[in-house]
This record gives sequence, structure tokens and C-alpha cells, in this order.
Amino acid sequence: MNLFVLSKVLLKSEQSNYSKPVVKIAVAGVALGVMLMLLALFITAGYKKEIRNKMVSLGAHIRISSVEQNFSFDLLPFDRTQSFVNELSKNPHIKNMQFYATKVGILKTQDQVEGIVLKGIDSTFSWDLFSAHIISGNLPVYYSDSVSNKILISKTLASKLRLQVGDKVGAYFVQTPPRQRSFIIEGIYQTDLPEMDNRFVLSDLRHVQKLNDWTPEQVSGIEILIDDYNQLDLLGEQIHSEIPYNLKAATIKQLYPNIFEWLALSDTNAIVLLIITIIVCIITMISTFFIIVLEQTKNIGILKTMGLNHKRIVKLFLIIASQLILRGLCWGNILGIGTGILQTTLHLIPLDSSTYYVSYIPIAIHPLTLLWVNLLVFCACILTLLLPAYYISKRISPIDAIRFD
Repeated sequence: MNLFVLSKVLLKSEQSNYSKPVVKIAVAGVALGVMLMLLALFITAGYKKEIRNKMVSLGAHIRISSVEQNFSFDLLPFDRTQSFVNELSKNPHIKNMQFYATKVGILKTQDQVEGIVLKGIDSTFSWDLFSAHIISGNLPVYYSDSVSNKILISKTLASKLRLQVGDKVGAYFVQTPPRQRSFIIEGIYQTDLPEMDNRFVLSDLRHVQKLNDWTPEQVSGIEILIDDYNQLDLLGEQIHSEIPYNLKAATIKQLYPNIFEWLALSDTNAIVLLIITIIVCIITMISTFFIIVLEQTKNIGILKTMGLNHKRIVKLFLIIASQLILRGLCWGNILGIGTGILQTTLHLIPLDSSTYYVSYIPIAIHPLTLLWVNLLVFCACILTLLLPAYYISKRISPIDAIRFD
């Protein structure tokens, strides 16, 4: 006797009029649970990726700077032509090495003053991630022979100083003797990260070097972009061991611990939601299973009189349960992936960027996430149904079942 065919007959039999709405509710419950789990994981992965990319876009995965610093943005310089730089460039996991220098200063208009950190960059700077944050104007060019006076400022600073693309602005630097520079705003960016938007202004590296009376080879630090974020801690330790004793290599996690600790909390929230949702799915399936068994008690007795042993009875009802679970998984995947694609495309659900650092809920759909969520739900439900299925099959006798009404 083909158990798969028999399972379909039992589900569609006239005797299942009472259980039909229950079956639909069970399928809907599993579908809703799977959709919620997928969206929770998609959102968690998307949010972490979005924040991480924003942090990396203005900095890098790993930053090399002087150990002897005065806990400010005026770092001690070192020579960019040292032998360790060439050795690091041979590392296959390093995508890019970009040199920078920083200088604390003030931007001043006729009636407004704002403190800034002037970050000097050159042609080695990677614009791949940062270009997505440009909301007005263009990216400046810093690889010509002459020093460029064009800068990038944040939307926050531009609003406070009432500046627009193309405006000229004066910058003042408190040193001995005090110095002043005149810049032209080439573009305006917005990352929604207060640590970035409230202070950083990007300029030509040669401006900072001249302000500090440095040689063209002297820089404040080296920013390193790697090809695999999962190797961040390992590469950070490796790079730190390969540089001179007067320098240190710090990963982005070490540079901004508060933000990454906050992101780690989202993993905990997602795990709690997964556990609760799986429990709900299991309870729904167990309740539906008992209702189906109760309604099919007479059929169980008939099948036993026909020679179907209790192991095959257990297998039969597990096949029925599997069909219901697979239906729920199918609809849950359709709803979860569909909602994720709509949110990614249309940004239907906005967020307060001042609180969450992004203006909409980000989504990251990963095939592996789909695979293990489906396996987890299916296996959890089936395993929890094994015991009640075996117990019920053992307890039901053919004579009592046939008499059951």
C-alpha cells in the first residue's frame, strides 16, 4: 500500500470536513512563522551589513596609526615608504591600502562656526562604498599635480553652515603660527552616522601635510580594506604583528566598540524571536496532528485490520504532517522573500535615521539563511511529532477504533 497516496486520500476524505479549517490554520501558522523568521534574519543581516559598510566607507576595516598619540585627531606622522608597507601589499586578503592624514580645525562662514576634522586623502582612497553616500555634487579628484582646494562635507555641516555645492568656505587651524585655508565645496555626503557627519571633511592629503609641515611621504595612518569581513580579527592580529613597534593596527570593531556591541544585540533579539516562533509552529502542528488523528481514528482501525502495523501508521501520519509543513514552508518562503524584495526595491518601511543610522529597513537575502531556516522548522516539527504519533498508534486498537464515532 502506497502511504503517500493514502495520506492524500485521508486529507481529502469527506470525514475531514471538521479538520479542513484546522489544516488551513496550521499551514497559515507555519507560513507566518517562517516568514517572520526569514524577515528577522534578513533584517538583522541587512542592518549589520549597512552599518558596517557605512563605517568602512569613511575609514576601513583595519587602521594603522602611531602608538604615541595624544588621544586626538592630530596623530604623529610616520613614513609611508617603509618596507612593511610593501610587504603588506603582497597579502592576498588586502584589497586596498589608502593613506590619510587628519587635522583638527574650524569651518567659518559669516555668522556660523563649526569644529571639524579635516581628513586628507589621495588617489589611493577607495570611493566604491563612499560614493553611495554622495547626495549632492561630485567626487573630488586628488591625483593631479596641483593641490586641489575642493572638499566634501556632510549634510549636517552644510545645513549648520548654510552651505551648498560650489560655495567657498574658510577653514582655520589653531597652531603656531595660526593658518587659514579657503576651500570650495565639491560635494555633500550623508552617512547618518553622527560620529562621521558631525565632524569629518574630506580634502586633498597635501593640504594636511603642508599645514603640519610634513614631507610628502609622511602620513597619519594607513587604512586597509580586506576581502573577507569574517577574517577581520585574524587579519588585524596578523597585520599588527608585522608592523613596527611604534605603530599599531586596530580593527573597525576596536575603533568603534559601542556601535558593534549595539549591533551584536540584534543577533540576540533575532535568536529569541526564532525560538519563540519555532515553539509556536511546533504547538500548532501538534494541535493539528491530534485533531487529524482524532478524526481518522476509525480509519486507523480499518487500516490495522487490513494488516497495517503501527510503524507504518506512524509513518503515514508523519507523511501527512510533512505535507502540511511543506505547504507552510512554501508559502512562508514566498511571503518572506517577496516582502524582502519589495522592501529592498521600494523602501516601504522607513526608519528614523537619527536613531537607527539608516533611513529605511535594510534587507540582505542569503540562500544559506533560507536553507537552514527551512530545515530547522521542518526537522523541529517532525521530531516533536514522532513521540505522539508512536504513542497514539500503539494505544488505538482496531476494535475500539472501528466502534469510535
